[in-house]
Amino acid sequence: METLWVFQFTRRLVALFCRLYFRIEFEGADLPPRKGAMILAPNHVSYCDPFWVSIPFHRPLAYMTWETITQWPLLGRLSKAYGAFPVKIEKGDRAALRHSLEQLKRGGGLVIFPEGGRTLTGRLMPFKPGVIRLALETGAPIVPVTIIGGYRAFSPHHIFPRPYKVKVIYHTPIILAPPQDESQMKEYMRDQTEYLQSVVASSLPPESLPLFDQQAVEF
Repeated sequence: METLWVFQFTRRLVALFCRLYFRIEFEGADLPPRKGAMILAPNHVSYCDPFWVSIPFHRPLAYMTWETITQWPLLGRLSKAYGAFPVKIEKGDRAALRHSLEQLKRGGGLVIFPEGGRTLTGRLMPFKPGVIRLALETGAPIVPVTIIGGYRAFSPHHIFPRPYKVKVIYHTPIILAPPQDESQMKEYMRDQTEYLQSVVASSLPPESLPLFDQQAVEF
């Protein structure tokens, strides 16, 4: 209840700051479902990504974040209000995965970054199939999201964010229909992972596109 109050109180302030400082712009914000389970799947360029993609929504969207961030005095509390829950990035965190499944099964929204971490070069990295696995298990639609300009605004190499323009594009939700033949599941997941990456990449500028030799990797 406390985090919901903080979210509602700070949401307009965060939106105003982003519009003034980052001149943030949204496209396709009417495409994601407003109610029920859904997975937002953006490219990952910044610690600000969860805040940027959450602005058009009136409900907190759960997302995994580095365990240390949730312990920071101000940003930690704000990130929790926006739906953050800690994940141990050094190893597989079954508790974080279980939390993700519970969030979707009770009809909540989840932000998950298919790359698994922030890009260090500004280029889109290979996608992992974890998001496809979650969608298949819960029936939640996947909304591909493209963040443009975020790397220049606040890359992992910057201590403080810079006032570069940021644009967030929401694409048409993907509804998965798994193959009836279980033997085709591995190929199906690989194809859907590559398709998700291609949708996110479709709106990126050339300097942010993945290198040709990058392929989706196993989760």
